[in-house]
Amino acid sequence: MALTIKYLLRYKRFLLLNLIGAFGFIVIELGIPTLLAQGISNNFDGRNPAYMTTLAVKMLICAVVGLILLLIMAYAIDRVTSLIVRDIRNDLFTHIQRFSADDYERFGVSRLITNTGNDAYMIMQFLTLILRTGFIAPLMLTSAFVLIFRQNVPLALISIGMTPIIFIAVYFINKRVHRLSAKQQKGLDNINQNMRENLTGLRVIRAFNKESFQTTRFASLNTTYRHISDEMYQKLAFISPIFSVVFCTILVLVINLGSLYISRGELSVGSLSGFIEYIFHALFSFLMLGNVLILYPRFEVSTSRIQEIFNTTPTILENPDGVQSNEHIGHLAFDHVSFSYGDGSEERVLDDISFTAEPGQVIAFIGSTGSGKSTLARLIPRLFDVSQGKILIDGVDVQDYQLQALRKKISYVPQKATLFAGTIRENLLFGDQSATDEDLASAVEIAQAKAFIDSLPEKYDTVLAEGGSNLSGGQKQRLCIARALVKKAPIYLFDDSFSALDYKTDANLRRRLNQELATTTMIIVAQRISTIRNADKIIVLNEGQIVGTGTHRELLITNAVYQEIAKSQLTEEELAI
Repeated sequence: MALTIKYLLRYKRFLLLNLIGAFGFIVIELGIPTLLAQGISNNFDGRNPAYMTTLAVKMLICAVVGLILLLIMAYAIDRVTSLIVRDIRNDLFTHIQRFSADDYERFGVSRLITNTGNDAYMIMQFLTLILRTGFIAPLMLTSAFVLIFRQNVPLALISIGMTPIIFIAVYFINKRVHRLSAKQQKGLDNINQNMRENLTGLRVIRAFNKESFQTTRFASLNTTYRHISDEMYQKLAFISPIFSVVFCTILVLVINLGSLYISRGELSVGSLSGFIEYIFHALFSFLMLGNVLILYPRFEVSTSRIQEIFNTTPTILENPDGVQSNEHIGHLAFDHVSFSYGDGSEERVLDDISFTAEPGQVIAFIGSTGSGKSTLARLIPRLFDVSQGKILIDGVDVQDYQLQALRKKISYVPQKATLFAGTIRENLLFGDQSATDEDLASAVEIAQAKAFIDSLPEKYDTVLAEGGSNLSGGQKQRLCIARALVKKAPIYLFDDSFSALDYKTDANLRRRLNQELATTTMIIVAQRISTIRNADKIIVLNEGQIVGTGTHRELLITNAVYQEIAKSQLTEEELAI
């Protein structure tokens, strides 16, 4: 609850409007039954038309004022809840943006999507209810009980004696619903995860004829979610009948006992009529509070899930006092770097890695799958933090930079070609929002993407589907490389970024990169020897350790691991060179 109170206090003026509207509405709601009771008592036989006309006007004024106050209250509630949920989602998104890959894996993408969507919406639902009833119900309940006791104490005691039944029922239902709410939210996470995997892996599913399997799997998760929801809503369904039974029981007792008081002259018909109205409002207030208590477990689960995200300190911490800028040279050094993932495993993915890269050099990494090549690349822009040792860029430890300053020095092409929904131009401008059309054209031409872009009807304004799914793998890779080239930096980091290119395109691209980026530092992670054979220095990794360093020719002679890779990829003539 502390989370929502923090956000509520940002909008005190709307809370004040809500309080004014609620207080005025209660006065009107209880005022009309009071006027009606007076009218019945004072002029039940209709012998005073002027009095009844005045009474009707008063009741009409009450109704109009009540409507206006209701509109004010509704406006205040809608505004404050929508603003709060907007703020929660914005803050949640901003916080999630700071997460490292380890943090994402800890929670899961589907869970984070549910937090931002469904959990935030559940908070809005609860706030809407509590702002509507949180002010009205207590004031209405207090006012109604005061009026009830003023009318007749014995009848009031009978009415109050029945009301604990509602609270007892709500208490026990609330205990069951809390457990079911947590299971329901987890079930929704599972549905989102399955849906996401199904959509992103659609081609694989169709290729293996697994549509029926996926349909069955989704149906199973959906059925489980339905069973949990059914059980929860069945519990909630008891509230309304319990309220009706209690109210009808009180009504029968009050009318029977009230008629006795009327026959004795101890109570008027108007007072009994007003008493019944007050009882209804009092019990209805109990029901509103009961609904708040019923919805509270679901709200509490959603709030705790969101609060867990906010309480999670990202593993990659910003250094607020770090270096903001220094000379952009492009010198890179690994000083006895070791790395283990933060999953509790002590196994080192990288062990005692040391090398240097100077401006104008092309440094390449090669090795078998799982040797740690991509992990090493991700350490440079601090997508992960080293476990031991240091990574220095231009003489400064990467952890001593402010993150924005560090990543400004690096232009990174990830292993997986990632594009965003939007136009080609918008994707290229991710590299540099201030880039001109000439800058984009130059980057596209170097990345060998000009031909296919020019062949598109809309060219740079061609709209890409989500993830660039309407492009081939090679086209996506070339656009990602062009995007990196738009961002001019002293260090270029290519993490297996040429794997989807044919040999001719790969060769042309590397030739242009060597020409255009001759004064920068290039780090290339690759699986193909043809991509890196002309590198100034090739570093061979095996099981997280450096097992060889040298040029292509040197490694062909001296390094067994490199020789094994070369034999699997090169012809006898190429091996003999």
